[in-house]
Amino acid sequence: MKRTSFADMDCSIARTLEVIGEWWTMLILRESFNGVRRFDGFQERLGIARNVLAARLQRLVDSGILERRLYQERPERYEYRLTEKGRDLYPVLMSCLRWGDKWAVTEAGPPILLTHKCGHAPGMILTCQHCGEEVNPREVAVRRRDSTPGIGGERVAAG
Repeated sequence: MKRTSFADMDCSIARTLEVIGEWWTMLILRESFNGVRRFDGFQERLGIARNVLAARLQRLVDSGILERRLYQERPERYEYRLTEKGRDLYPVLMSCLRWGDKWAVTEAGPPILLTHKCGHAPGMILTCQHCGEEVNPREVAVRRRDSTPGIGGERVAAG
């Protein structure tokens, strides 16, 4: 079954999914944020087929999320480093973690716990850049860039 491309959709969420929407991609990013940089490290940690891993890494490099850096000349070997564009995906990954800890956890509880450098668990609250208030989806209006009403008309986003 051929996957539908979202690249031409006029939607930032769809275009983001075009780049990171395949499940192995998010797991590769998880490992990148956990310090894995080399092909064999990704393969060992994820148990992913080498051809699938090579294709996903290449797609992340082509998308500017990872960059390849030569670390050995003979034979040539590369490591994969997050770019600024890749590091900007950290909140996305953490939102998935937070959602999973709430809705997809087993009776044993979350498999990992995060600790900030201050020693406490980090919060993950979306706030307005202007007033600093927590963002509630029922209080956010959706409009098209040309000022025409968004999907469903000019209204407050459904929550």
